[in-house]
Amino acid sequence: MENKLQILLTEEDAEAERVAELTGYLREELLDLDVDDVTALPGGEVPPGARAVDATQIGALLVTLGSSATALNQVMTVIRSWLRRRHDTHTSLHLQMGDDVLEVSGATDDQVAEALKIFVQRHSTAGAEP
Repeated sequence: MENKLQILLTEEDAEAERVAELTGYLREELLDLDVDDVTALPGGEVPPGARAVDATQIGALLVTLGSSATALNQVMTVIRSWLRRRHDTHTSLHLQMGDDVLEVSGATDDQVAEALKIFVQRHSTAGAEP
């Protein structure tokens, strides 16, 4: 299993400070899991609709999963819960492991759950259930 997950968080029409605050909250929750580390990533490409380059820099996290077989599943559970609590906003996530990318935006909770489940299954060792 790849051991690094990149997360890019954006929120429609949000100021950089708001994105920084949301990213900080998500980072705190992820650090409570059985992961090696969660760090801010330096800037990259600006996603469509972003107001400033800083929003990309602020909203980017790198989760180092380590050797735990359940770490990715735990991370996805936190992400789903975190998104569910922001149902009244237009928060989007771009998740990437290696060349595999999952975009989560404007989906129902059931759609998010299914997409995250499939993403975990693609990255589980020997196709094992998470």
